[in-house]
Amino acid sequence: MKTISRRQFLRTSTTVAASMIVPARLFGKNAPSNRITMGCIGVGGMGMRDLRAAMVNSDVQIVAACDPVSASNEYGHWFKDGWQGPWFGRDSAKKVVEHYYAQQTGRDDFKGCATCIDYRELLARGDIDAVTNVTPDHWHAPITIAAARAGKDIYCEKPLSLTLAEGRAMVEAVRRHGRILQTGTHRRSSPVARFMCELVRNGRIGKLRKATVEIGTAPGREGPKEPWEEQPVPAWLDYDMWLGPAQWAPYHKLRCLYSFRYINDYSGGEVTNTGAHMLDLVQWASGHDTTGPVEVEDLGGAFHPEAFFNMANPAHFRFRYADGVEGELHSSLRGWCVKLEGDKGWIAFQDRLTASDPKLLSEKIGTEEIHLYDSSDHMRNFLDCVKSRREPAAPVEVGHRSTSICHLGNIVMTLKTKLAWDPAAECFTGPNAETANRFRHRAYRGSWTV
Repeated sequence: MKTISRRQFLRTSTTVAASMIVPARLFGKNAPSNRITMGCIGVGGMGMRDLRAAMVNSDVQIVAACDPVSASNEYGHWFKDGWQGPWFGRDSAKKVVEHYYAQQTGRDDFKGCATCIDYRELLARGDIDAVTNVTPDHWHAPITIAAARAGKDIYCEKPLSLTLAEGRAMVEAVRRHGRILQTGTHRRSSPVARFMCELVRNGRIGKLRKATVEIGTAPGREGPKEPWEEQPVPAWLDYDMWLGPAQWAPYHKLRCLYSFRYINDYSGGEVTNTGAHMLDLVQWASGHDTTGPVEVEDLGGAFHPEAFFNMANPAHFRFRYADGVEGELHSSLRGWCVKLEGDKGWIAFQDRLTASDPKLLSEKIGTEEIHLYDSSDHMRNFLDCVKSRREPAAPVEVGHRSTSICHLGNIVMTLKTKLAWDPAAECFTGPNAETANRFRHRAYRGSWTV
C-alpha cells in the first residue's frame, strides 16, 4: 500500500488550495459557508456523469478528481457529448471541471481541480465535504468506509458492495461517523417508480403476491476466447491501483473499464448491475426496505467459472419474504423490467408503467394514504441532505438491503441450491449454511483492508 505523510499532504494541499476556490460572487447566496466542496473518486463513464450532475449545482464546487486512469476513450457505450476527448479519466475530468468554471467565472485561465491516483490523497484534504465513489464494485467498501472515517459524506454508486459482509461494514461505518450516504439506485428519485410503489403500498392491486424482475442477458459479453493472452498495461492506467484489494490477475483490456462487472473478482454480473435497480424497487414497493427475504433458491442460473466473463448469464433465482411475498429474477432479451402482482391485478415498470387495468395509472394517492420519500433528482437530493443532515432517498441501509438480494441470488446460483436466510442476523441457517456463509466474505490482496 502506498502511504501519504502528513507533511506531504500539507505541502500539496497548501500549494493548490489558493488556486482552487471559485470566487464567492459566483455562488451568490450559496457562498461561502453553504457551498459543498466535492472530490470525485472514479471518473469513468458513470463517474463523469455523476461529476457533471453535481457540478451544475450552484452551491457545489468540484475541487479534485481521482482515478487510476489518466485519460481514455475506451469506455464502450458511454456518452461523448462534443467535448474534445479523451472523455474519461482524472485528467479529462480536470479539463471538464476547469472549462465549466472558466465559463462561469469568465476567467479563461481558471485552474481549480487537483488530480490524484490514490483516493487516500483526496480523502486527506480537510477542505472536501463530500465525495462521489463511482469505482468498480470491489472498491466501493474500502473507499466508502475510509471516506466516512475521514468525515466525508458519500454518493456511492450501485451496487453498494461486493459482498454481504462489506455492505454491513459500510452501514456501520456511515452510522458510526454520522455521515450521509446516497446509494446510486436513482430510480428512488423517479416520480414514475415512486407512483408505482405507492399504488402497491396502498393496496391498489390488492395484497402483493409476487414480484418478477427481468434483467439483461449481457449479449456479446462472453469475453476473449481461450487461450487468452496477457496484454501490456497501457500508459494511461495504474493497473496495480485499479486492482487494489482484488486478487492479482494479468492485464487484459476487457478486465477493466465497463466490462469489469462480468468478472467475479470485481462485481456480481448483470445481477448486481440492472438487478440492483430492479430489486430495489421490489424492496420499496413491498415495504421491506430494512430487511430481506428468508429463503432463496436457484432456478437454473448458469455460471461459467472457466470463462473470462464468469458471472451468471443467464441468471435465474427465486426469493421469498417472511410475509409470503415471493420474488423471481431472470435474464431476458428485452432488458430490465419489474412486474408486481397482487390478488386484484398487476402493475409493471419498464420504459413506462403498464397495468392490468389502465385506469389504475390515473389513480390519485390520497392525503391520508401512504406517501413514499419524494425526490425527483438523485444528486440534488444528496446535496440537500448533506446540508440538512436528513436521510436521503436511498440511504446506506436501504442500499445494503437491496444489494444483499443480489448477493444472495449469486450465492445460491453458485451452489445450485436452496438456502434459508436470517435477515436480522444476516447469515444463512439450516442445511448447507456453513458452506454458504463462507461466501459472505472475500479475502483482500496484500495489506488492503476495510
